[in-house]
Amino acid sequence: MSDETVLTHALVADDEPHIGRIIKMKLEQGPFRVTLAYDGREALDILKREQDVGLVLLDLMMPYLSGLDVLSEMKQDERLKMIPTIILTAAGQEQQHQAAMALGASEFFTKPFSPKRLYARAAELAGIAVEPSADGS
Repeated sequence: MSDETVLTHALVADDEPHIGRIIKMKLEQGPFRVTLAYDGREALDILKREQDVGLVLLDLMMPYLSGLDVLSEMKQDERLKMIPTIILTAAGQEQQHQAAMALGASEFFTKPFSPKRLYARAAELAGIAVEPSADGS
C-alpha cells in the first residue's frame, strides 16, 4: 500500500448549489480536490485555466452552456478531450443519455442518485482504488 496524498482535481458544474455541495463533500471524503462551477461558461473557463483537472461532473441543464455544450467543447480540445466526464441530470430522457454518450461521456447519472455510487464511479474513472467497506483490513 502506498501513502500517496496526491489529490485528483475534480470539477463539479451544477447550477443547483446544494447539489454541488453534496457532491463536493462526498468526493472530498476521498482523494479529491473539488472546484465548483455554477454554469457551463464558468465550467469551461475553469477547465481552460486549471491545468490539473482530472475528472469532470457536469449537470446537463445549466445557464449559458449546457453540460452537453461543455462536453462538446472539451472533446474538441486536445488537452481536455481525455478527461473522464460524468453527466448528471434530473431529466433522464433517453435521447440526452445517447447524446452524452455519443459525445464521449464516461458515465450518466440521473438525479436523484446515490452519492456512494457516484463516488465509487468517480474514483474508478480517476484510477483510484476503492476499498470495499464491508471488509476493512
